[in-house]
Parts: sequence; structure tokens; C-alpha cells
Amino acid sequence: MPPTETDCNGDPVLTDDLPEEAVLTPTVQLLKGFADSTRLRILCLLRGREVCVHEIVDALEVSQSAVSHQLRVLRDARLVAHRRDGRHVYYRLADDHVREMLENALSHGAEGM
Repeated sequence: MPPTETDCNGDPVLTDDLPEEAVLTPTVQLLKGFADSTRLRILCLLRGREVCVHEIVDALEVSQSAVSHQLRVLRDARLVAHRRDGRHVYYRLADDHVREMLENALSHGAEGM
């Protein structure tokens, strides 16, 4: 049996508890989606309904290009889904997991107030 690595206190290093890099990378990307106030505001707008891009622009009072950039980040993080209807694109939260993560993050953030 190979020797067990220990930390500075002599306790065993818990490397078995660490996820594989193949899990860490997409998880970091997912969490980065929440790590910007504009993206977080967009996610809040999408709770419970689809929202057209121009409605997001109007609600946040930011440029169309800024909203488009943030929506691209959110799509890449798999936090939002979209559908096209003619010239309009509608966004919604990707699934219930995202909704739960958003609610938990907001609730936890409010606890620090």
C-alpha cells in the first residue's frame, strides 16, 4: 500500500474528495456566469418567464451590444436557453437547477445584509 500523503498537521490529504478536472472546468464556467452583476440581473429578469432581448435592454438600461455579450456568456455557461421567433430572440433560464442556484445565491447574499 502506498504511503498516505499528510498535510502540515499530519492529517491525511483528502485528494479523493477532489472532482476530476473534466468536472471542474465546466463548473468554473457555470459559476462565472453568476459572477457579474449585469449577468445576475439578467438571470433575475428571466425567473419564471421568457424575456425578449429588447426588453432586457430596456429593463437594464444598457446597450444592446452589452446585453448580447452578457447573454453569450450566460449561454456558454449553460445558464440560459433561447428561441428565435422571427426577428425576436427570447431567453429563459436553462432549467430548474439554474433557478434553484439563483434563488439560493440571492438568499445567501441577503443573509449577509
